[in-house]
Amino acid sequence: MKDKDLFRVGFIQNSPVFGEIEYNLSIAESLLTQNTADLTILPELFSTGYHFLNKEEALNLSEVIPEGTTTQSLIRICKKSQTAVIAGIAERDGSHLYNSAVIVDKNGYLGKYRKIHLFGTEKNCFDQGNLPLTVFDIGAARVGVMICFDWRFPETARTLALGGADIIAHPSNLVLPHCPQAIITRCLENRIFIVTADRIGTEERIPEYPIHFIGQSQIVDPDGNILYRASEKEEESRVVDLDINYARNKFINSSNNLFADRRTELYRL
Repeated sequence: MKDKDLFRVGFIQNSPVFGEIEYNLSIAESLLTQNTADLTILPELFSTGYHFLNKEEALNLSEVIPEGTTTQSLIRICKKSQTAVIAGIAERDGSHLYNSAVIVDKNGYLGKYRKIHLFGTEKNCFDQGNLPLTVFDIGAARVGVMICFDWRFPETARTLALGGADIIAHPSNLVLPHCPQAIITRCLENRIFIVTADRIGTEERIPEYPIHFIGQSQIVDPDGNILYRASEKEEESRVVDLDINYARNKFINSSNNLFADRRTELYRL
C-alpha cells in the first residue's frame, strides 16, 4: 500500500495543570509540532484541567469558540504544521457553558461538538450539549466526535457511523476502568476506527477527594484490534497509519453486511 493511501492519526496523552491554560497550550504545541500526523486528538478539557468546583469557576476558565485563545492557538499551530486537531475545551456561549471539542485544520476553524452525556459533577457546571452528532471532512477521512462518557451510550457511536464516519475522535478524561475495553465493542459494532485521547494524573481540588485519571489512550481498528494503547501513568503521544477504506467496508463475511442487515423495523431507538 502506498503512503498516499494512508491517513496518519495520532493522540496526545497529557497531564494538564489545572487553570494554567497558557502552560498547557505550550506543552501541547511542542508535541503537535513534533508529530507528522494528518489529525491529532487531544484530551477532554486539555487546556484547563477537569474538576471545576462550581459553574462560576468553569465560566472564568472557559472561552468562546472560535474566538478564544485556545481555538486561535490551535488554528495557528495547524496552519504552521499543515495538520488538523480535535481538542476538548470549556466553551462559553453567553451564560451557557459546554464541555466541548473544537475541530480545526490547516484552513482554520471547521466546527465544534458539545458533549451530550454529562458525567458526575459535570452536571453542576455544564449545560447538556445541544448540537447534532456531526461528521467532518478532514483530508481524506470522515471524522465524528464524541467526548468521554458519550462512549457509554452505543447510540452515540452508531449515529456517527451511520452518518459516514470512518474515524471517531474521542477526547476523554476517563476515571472508570471499563472504557478502553468497551471501545473495542464500539468499533466492532460499527466497523470504524476510534481514537481515544485520555489524560493521566490526579486532581485533588477538594481535600481528601482526589480524582484519578486512567490514561490508556488508544487507537482501535474496525475489527477491534488495539493498534496502540498508551500507559496508565505517562505522558506520551503516538501516530498510527490507518487505511480508512477498511472502515468503509461493512461486510463481516460474504453474507453479512453490518449495516444492510440491520432490522430497523424491529428496533426501539
